[in-house]
Amino acid sequence: MIARATTMAKPQEIERKWYVIDAEDKVLGRLASEVASILRGKNKPFFTPHVDCGDYVIIINAEKVKLTGKKLEQKIYQTYSGYTGGRKEVVYSELLAKNPELLVRKAIKGMMPRTRLANQMIKKLKIYAGTEHPHEAQQPEVLEINC
Repeated sequence: MIARATTMAKPQEIERKWYVIDAEDKVLGRLASEVASILRGKNKPFFTPHVDCGDYVIIINAEKVKLTGKKLEQKIYQTYSGYTGGRKEVVYSELLAKNPELLVRKAIKGMMPRTRLANQMIKKLKIYAGTEHPHEAQQPEVLEINC
């Protein structure tokens, strides 16, 4: 019987790539689950749960993302300041018009684990409402997601 060793990724050995994803006409939840997987590094053969082995992701056209059903009118984004009467509610249609980057970021962050490592991984996410982004120097690859 041959014993095989499991390879564990070490932080200094990880090579990170940059990906550009166009969110135009993509369903928000399906896009978020794919991006969360890339940020964690689950698409790599040497995925290690306790090491940040994910890649950088740039999302463009965040303002053109789609929500299915009646979520645009019925789903509510809530924040709470901690003070009495400090709860604020915003309908997703208003949030999409005012701050589409926040809408996409919240969906992706909700699909990440609730750890300090996830806070480190979410910093590799760059979201832009339009088609332009300032990361051309990193030579990002265009990644097509079918969702």
